[in-house]
Amino acid sequence: MTDARLRRGRGSLAFCFFVQGVTFALLVTRIPAVQDRYGISDALLPAFLAAVPVLAGAGSVATGRLVRRVAPGTVLRWAQPVVLLALVGVGAGDRLWHAGVALGVFGLAVGALDASMNMLGVSLQRAYGRSILLGFHAAYSLGGIVGATLAWAGAHWDLALLVSYLPVVVVLLPAVLVGSRWYADGERGTGPVAGNATVSRALLPLCLVMTFAYIGDSTVSNWSAKYLTDVLGSSEELATVPYNAYMVTTLLGRAVGDLGVRRFGAVAVVRGGAVLAAAGFGAVAVAPGAWAGVAGFTVLGLGLSVLVPQTFAAARGDEEVARLNVFNYVGFLIGSPLVGALGDAWGYRGAMVVPLVLVLVTLRYARSFGVERYRYGGGHERPHTVDVG
Repeated sequence: MTDARLRRGRGSLAFCFFVQGVTFALLVTRIPAVQDRYGISDALLPAFLAAVPVLAGAGSVATGRLVRRVAPGTVLRWAQPVVLLALVGVGAGDRLWHAGVALGVFGLAVGALDASMNMLGVSLQRAYGRSILLGFHAAYSLGGIVGATLAWAGAHWDLALLVSYLPVVVVLLPAVLVGSRWYADGERGTGPVAGNATVSRALLPLCLVMTFAYIGDSTVSNWSAKYLTDVLGSSEELATVPYNAYMVTTLLGRAVGDLGVRRFGAVAVVRGGAVLAAAGFGAVAVAPGAWAGVAGFTVLGLGLSVLVPQTFAAARGDEEVARLNVFNYVGFLIGSPLVGALGDAWGYRGAMVVPLVLVLVTLRYARSFGVERYRYGGGHERPHTVDVG
């Protein structure tokens, strides 16, 4: 593969991650508007929200099998337009079953998209011979910030969902289709086939780390505002700050994370991220006031930012990437109700101790991120790397 093709593939994939960040943020940050548009009751809303990650998990598993026959770039080329069109469908319908169909298609396509774009990212990292995967996830975080800002604008001006979604999709869909011409499959892993029990045991530590990271992430996204208002007595305006600060520091952590992996190795970066995340949860749990809580959530972004990309980077093949991707949805499904239940039982300060302990458990599994054939964790890069940008 030529250096120019690798560079084009890297740029087009970074744009793909960015677009997915925009798209997902536009959906999840306007859930109240979706609920109002379709008259979804509070009792029924959790079922709708849970269906999306469940179907995404199914889409990820199906993609793991599909890439035995077709390249991940081919799956990605078709999955991302479907996700964008499904977002328009969410905004365009007016009956409950319309919402169900649109969200169902969105979930299945997101699973295929998340799995295939991470497969492509891992294969490009192998071709480069050095850590670049965190940069792709930084593009996703940047897209999330842009998408959340667009969603805020739509809510602020009381725009209908379709009016908010359609212009974004009209701009992004053609750009995605053009950019997909340059997707480049790098060196695809040759991990053992699915179903081998030994492989399952070897992959289990990475699955746990992925789950714990998303439990932490969903805790911030779902409970940070409530924590500041109900526990730390902040205003509703100030309560919007923690998640924004978390998103910004997640972006910063991922933007510099590849440099950290190249300099110190993946094991050290994962350990450092786990310690920072635990410190952030600890600061939140004992915060005497609102600004101390904001500081804790800010530190959390730096810590958690590196765990998910490095978990994907440790996978040995496309099917392992697809399996690991399922556990991001597992963590998302577990995290919010777990913290809510523990908050009711122990109080929300006590509930914050649980994700703190879980991210510390990551330290036990840090060696799973060490160097093997394609793992970057020994403080040095694979020799004889290609000279690409």
